[in-house]
Amino acid sequence: MITRKPSLTEQVMAHLKERIVAGDFEEGRIPPETELATELGVSRTTIRDAFSRLEHEGIITRRQGAGTFVNQPGLQIKSRLEEIWSYDEVLRDHGYTPSIEVLATRTEPAGADLAADLGIEEGDRVLVMEKLFRENDQPVIHTCNRVAASLVHDPDGAGATLPIYEFLDKHCGRPLGYYVSELIPVVLDGHLADMLRLDAGTPALCFEEIGFDRDNQPVLSATSVFRDDLLRFRLIRRKAGA
Repeated sequence: MITRKPSLTEQVMAHLKERIVAGDFEEGRIPPETELATELGVSRTTIRDAFSRLEHEGIITRRQGAGTFVNQPGLQIKSRLEEIWSYDEVLRDHGYTPSIEVLATRTEPAGADLAADLGIEEGDRVLVMEKLFRENDQPVIHTCNRVAASLVHDPDGAGATLPIYEFLDKHCGRPLGYYVSELIPVVLDGHLADMLRLDAGTPALCFEEIGFDRDNQPVLSATSVFRDDLLRFRLIRRKAGA
């Protein structure tokens, strides 16, 4: 299987992020491009590209004539909504110790709406994988992933504990390219409320997502519900052109 290795720019970004989080840069001032290029053995172009991406993520800020500095408000963003991540990583980034329970794996016929989302026929079989992510013993995230059974090499649900993007790669041969996501406020019904140990009728945040492969074909329908008293998402919004 061909796997993509991180580029030099991505490696430099990861290195700088680690040092930023560790507080290695005195007074938050990051060394100049030339100094970092020499220290890390890469080109100034690689450093410049890494700086550009870090600035876009809100992790650093560049001030004309003054230099490059750590942007402390940007460090409050633990998980970037425009990136694909596993929920156990999200929980670790928020300082939790995650555990995962596979609640159910089953196949069922697709209804009209799900069939349209996945580009299959109504009544075609769909593999449903329902999981619960906990912080220690406290439930935080409930997920339900649905994949056309015809795509799955082993429809019994082997590999259901994997992050869904790994499942699609290893068990379907259809690497995930991107999601189209909707953030929706919901009121928990009895089932979800029981799963998350909340009262029925409690408001929560929900992601409704369609996952597409690298050929822009739908491969996944996903629903994730979060306890917003335990997990919050932040993002940086900029004025257009800024």
